[in-house]
Amino acid sequence: MISSTALTDECRIRALELGFDLCGFTSIEVKLWRDYYLKWIADRQHGTMSWMERNNDRRLDPAKILPEAKSIVVVGMNYYQPDPDRRGKIAKYALGKDYHKIMYKRLKRLCTWMQEQGGVQKPYIDTGPLLEKPMAASAGLGWIGKSTLLLHRKHGTFLFLGVIVTTLEFDADSKEDDHCGTCTRCLDVCPTDAFPAPYQLHASRCISYLTIEHHGAIPHEFREAIGDRLYGCDDCLDVCPWNRWAQTTRETRFHFTGLPDLREMLDWNENDFKDRFQGTAIARLKLPRWKRNICVVLGNIGTADDIAVLEKQLQASDAMVAEHAQWAIERIQIRSRVENEKG
Repeated sequence: MISSTALTDECRIRALELGFDLCGFTSIEVKLWRDYYLKWIADRQHGTMSWMERNNDRRLDPAKILPEAKSIVVVGMNYYQPDPDRRGKIAKYALGKDYHKIMYKRLKRLCTWMQEQGGVQKPYIDTGPLLEKPMAASAGLGWIGKSTLLLHRKHGTFLFLGVIVTTLEFDADSKEDDHCGTCTRCLDVCPTDAFPAPYQLHASRCISYLTIEHHGAIPHEFREAIGDRLYGCDDCLDVCPWNRWAQTTRETRFHFTGLPDLREMLDWNENDFKDRFQGTAIARLKLPRWKRNICVVLGNIGTADDIAVLEKQLQASDAMVAEHAQWAIERIQIRSRVENEKG
């Protein structure tokens, strides 16, 4: 019978051969941030993400996910690439194709091999009640930084994570020490003060939450701070010193393939949006929220040349889009007056 050490080594080799950049192992009895998470939910710092309130019995005790489970396998996949030069920033993770489908197929292939070894598995790519980052840290894939993101010595903050809960018994990897030291760059750079303290995130103040997860109008207090961030925000990732060694992802499907200017996209209809974003993370946003975000960005960086397309949105069937377009027009007009007075 193969030893757990040999099985662990073989599984890691298989994972890397499938295109994952990292693979680590931890026990099903992994210690998670239970008290922190429950208080975070109780304090409503998760905003309107109500799904984070459900299934917490399994989220905080992965042993309940699969009877007789013994181990957790965590894989990481680098998604870093330089930001494209364009109006309107998009978080790096969403520049290319949706990572869920790409990684899940590979994870299923790893599960097939594990099944051949006698295991029963459940794979997840952000699809179940799991706390992936603490699991990844426990499996030696890095440490949880002050930004609450997972940090790795080589890949920095730019890792997609996948998890397999399995009845196979693997040797647990050693945890990585916290190497943040006295650095607070990620906390200091946040435009909306979303970090009340190191290792704490107030999600409802985060630009990624506001531009992606939040379904309604973006609160006025955050619109100016959003700046030119069209979808998500990488500020706290980009400033991390551990990203100095980040290399462009090997997965070409994650690469950015271009987008029209904001002005053209604001004039899109539903078919235009679906055709361009099919198979991407942005597709789940839907057209009204995409236009909402464009209006906010144009309100912050747009010029008089953008007013005409914004005025067309004042007659939009979606009242939220019309309200954000009106806000953007007023912001551009104010900037134009100030510039004229200076000139």
